[in-house]
Amino acid sequence: MLGEYRIEGRGAAEIAASVERAVGAGELRPGQGLPPMRELADRLGVNPNTVAAAYRTLRERGVIETAGRRGSRIRPKPATTGRDQVRLDVPDGVRDVSDGNPDPALLPSLAEAFAAAAAQSEGDPVLYGADPVEPELARLARAALDADGVPDGPVAVASGSLDAVERVLLAHLRPGDTVAVEDPGWGSLLDLVPALGLRTVPVGVDDEGPVPGDVRRALASGARALIVTDRAQNPTGAALTGDRAHALRAVLGSHPEVLLIEDDHGHGIVDVPLHPLAGVTRHWAFVRSVAKAHGPDLRLAVFTGDATTVDRVRGRQRLGPGWVSRLFQRAVVRLWTDGAVDTPAVAAAYCIRREALIRALAGHGVPAHGRTGLNVWVPVPNETSAVARLLHAGWAVAPGARFRLKSGEGIRITVAGLAPEEAGPLAEVVAAAVGPAPVRTYV
Repeated sequence: MLGEYRIEGRGAAEIAASVERAVGAGELRPGQGLPPMRELADRLGVNPNTVAAAYRTLRERGVIETAGRRGSRIRPKPATTGRDQVRLDVPDGVRDVSDGNPDPALLPSLAEAFAAAAAQSEGDPVLYGADPVEPELARLARAALDADGVPDGPVAVASGSLDAVERVLLAHLRPGDTVAVEDPGWGSLLDLVPALGLRTVPVGVDDEGPVPGDVRRALASGARALIVTDRAQNPTGAALTGDRAHALRAVLGSHPEVLLIEDDHGHGIVDVPLHPLAGVTRHWAFVRSVAKAHGPDLRLAVFTGDATTVDRVRGRQRLGPGWVSRLFQRAVVRLWTDGAVDTPAVAAAYCIRREALIRALAGHGVPAHGRTGLNVWVPVPNETSAVARLLHAGWAVAPGARFRLKSGEGIRITVAGLAPEEAGPLAEVVAAAVGPAPVRTYV
């Protein structure tokens, strides 16, 4: 089961450290099974409770997962493993539509914005003790949130969406608490939750967002938090409609103590209206990243929420990084005030690319989903086979296992840099690779 690697240790901490070192070094690979607890206990000459404690520690750290009778295994993206070890290797000459990146041609130039921010900082340097949020950034962000119907609340800044989500979760939850997450959903989030010692419960998704019945069951079973992507859901492209938002608010209204986190990372690249859920529950946070519209390396997200949540996050930030660089914040202000991103044009460009591929796939009898955003989700009967066949045909797509908990198999195709004339050839090889259309969709 473990090949050449032998787990060592006499105490729970030593056993857990032995596994963690092996995962970090690549000696234990993602998906690899671990020995049953009694078997490992016999091999090490320790009490089975010691191994159980070690496995529990590894689960809480996001290194392993337990699947009932199938035992424990290294997580697909263990928290101690470098991301390069679990990425799809794309050979030279293969067209890569797997990465989830925006089209660089649709991103604004950052040079003038940072030059202006640097000039401002020379005359008005930010020193220790200064306000962690650039006042003009807060004003502009709050005005945009008001226009979209997001409830009033203080504005804070984090180093991207995932950083904001992590800080909000830690502000309210404790290890062992359960978080309801979209399935399929954002792979990094599905890895983050167990890495924090939290448990996940999957919620199905269709083109209009999370399925209300699934959300109701998750909350009734004790989930203490719900994370929802408002638009450009990764990987399916789902976006909340007015009717779906109304139904979800009704469900949340019966669970006012649940922590609600909304991720609107699609702001700036989508052309559908926002239908926020915030304000129904006592504690909530609404997060907006600038990564998709302005560039992934601009690690900044603004978020708002109820006063208690934002205050807790700000307090913890003060004890760690202190603040997100005001130089970055001032650069974003410049980008926003200069209208660096033509949102309707960018949204239209991505829409054309998504719809071209979806239509071409439909012409081959292959159903696909991609209402908004950068990606198209294609349900398949066997994603491992589909990924391998497409790679052989010269196309690299993302395997659905990165994004799934219990939902049906699929592949994610990033259309951000896909020219409309490429849709036909790609659809043809996808149809050949996936075979007959699966009965299930992605719910």
